[in-house]
Amino acid sequence: MSQNNPFERLPEVPSFTVTSTTVEDGKPFPAAQMSGAFGVPGGRDVSPQLSWNGAPEGTRGYAVTVYDPDAPTQSGFWHWSVANIPADVTSLPEGAGDDNGSGLPDGAYQLRNDAGTARFIGAAPPAGHGPHRYFITVHALDTDDIGVPAEGSNAYLGFTMTGHILARATIVATAEIPAQG
Repeated sequence: MSQNNPFERLPEVPSFTVTSTTVEDGKPFPAAQMSGAFGVPGGRDVSPQLSWNGAPEGTRGYAVTVYDPDAPTQSGFWHWSVANIPADVTSLPEGAGDDNGSGLPDGAYQLRNDAGTARFIGAAPPAGHGPHRYFITVHALDTDDIGVPAEGSNAYLGFTMTGHILARATIVATAEIPAQG
């Protein structure tokens, strides 16, 4: 497992608190957050429940991202990105990131993940590749409209957000699939 930190080259910002009834920081994703779409037994591609508090004054909106920097690519793997979450929203229910974004607040939208779908895609590290980390991050922003179109890429969202992030809160989940045979 690499030790790369996806925030290492970004400006330092304060942190606030994010919690989940679905996943614990440093612990493996439950089966529901694994990827059935990628063939993980028991995987259901259900986005985790998230609650946050303590964002700084001046927060006008949020974005949520789920990113695996340990994926065997040159750019990691984006599992979920939600933009334009209103500032008065401080939680997302489990399953909010379904095909329709049914649990998202008005005005918020999902970008396409690296599997090409605008929804949460669960963890599916290659068998035998070792443990992967999944950075589940709530970004407190100084804007209520980040200005990235729904068809924009996750990297474009990240690039655009960089100058607008007031603080971030992160839970790191893990997943590992043993080698076959």
